[in-house]
Amino acid sequence: MHWLNQAPMATPETQTPIPVFDVQLEEKHVEAVAATLRSGWLTMGPRIQEFEAEFAEHIGAPHAIAVSSCTSALHLAYLAAGIGPGDEVIVPGITFVASAAAVRYCGGTPVLAEVAGQHDLGLDPEDVAAKIGPKTKAVCAVHYGGYAAPLEPLRALCEEHGLALIEDAAHSPEATPVGSDRKLGTIGLAGTFSFFSNKILSCGEGGLLATSSDEVAELARSRRSHSMTSGTWDRHRGHAMGYDVVDVGYNYRMDEPRAALLSARLPDLAADIAQRRALTHRYRELLGEIDGIVLPYEDEEVDVSSCYVMPVMIENPELRDPVRKILSEQHKVQTSVLYPSISEFTAYGAGRDELPRCERAARTQLTLPLYPHLGEERLLRVVGALRASLAAAA
Repeated sequence: MHWLNQAPMATPETQTPIPVFDVQLEEKHVEAVAATLRSGWLTMGPRIQEFEAEFAEHIGAPHAIAVSSCTSALHLAYLAAGIGPGDEVIVPGITFVASAAAVRYCGGTPVLAEVAGQHDLGLDPEDVAAKIGPKTKAVCAVHYGGYAAPLEPLRALCEEHGLALIEDAAHSPEATPVGSDRKLGTIGLAGTFSFFSNKILSCGEGGLLATSSDEVAELARSRRSHSMTSGTWDRHRGHAMGYDVVDVGYNYRMDEPRAALLSARLPDLAADIAQRRALTHRYRELLGEIDGIVLPYEDEEVDVSSCYVMPVMIENPELRDPVRKILSEQHKVQTSVLYPSISEFTAYGAGRDELPRCERAARTQLTLPLYPHLGEERLLRVVGALRASLAAAA
């Protein structure tokens, strides 16, 4: 008898919902934030400096600049790459829209490129090469789901054409390419990270720019706080009596409670990701028995990924949405789509860019629940529910 049939299926009324992501904060995390609130200093100050130093050491980067979001980090990274009006940045069609929108913040134009396919949602270097033109100034490599984009061929292309390589590592603290111990986000001109609520290391809202370039770091530190020559914390300590404004800057500051929460959670990051990897391997072992789905990436890539999400591709795109509906309504299993293809958004000229691989991936992908405390029982329930939902939708 198959393992999925060894116990009676629970009815929808008796099932506890399984969310696609779940955050569990411990008392030490809450206390770190409470201590910050009791300190009376809430804006950018010593706790941000501490977290920046801790995160820089963790990923092996000379500079880490905490900001208000990964979107603001991308904006600063593009500015540091010299992106301005008339410039183009090549961006994958499968990514969160911020990867492209931040190019527009600079006055530039995002040029959408294909991903490799359903088996790999990273940029296709051949399509990138075909889209490099006289206005191209940078390439944005997105490490989808915590799996490394093809950095070596992309870096070679950028060096050949004199382009900046920006890493969108929003999903990827702790991850590396296969065969390397160098952390994602530390290989290009700048790498950007997200601490949004559903990310692996989260604080609600927040981001960070990492770089080995002193010049990029200086620009990011200045522009995140209105390009002022001193901050409130400097003036509070008497290190400056006033300030000058030396360029057009932004309010991209992180605050102290979020930095305190991140510092409190950072020591457990490696263990959390190890658990995510173990769960991902278990998912892949069981899902490999189910007809009609494609599992992106390879097992060896799981071992070095941050495993931010558990992506599954439904071979028949007409079944994806019915399957999601059945999972939700009949099995109380939440899923998500990560992501629609940017080429199909109204603001990005829906229908103008022909990206068949991106669009097929977007129409067939669904994300299954994954978090360190998911556990075997719920994982088995998700896999059984997916099998049943595929059969019911067919």
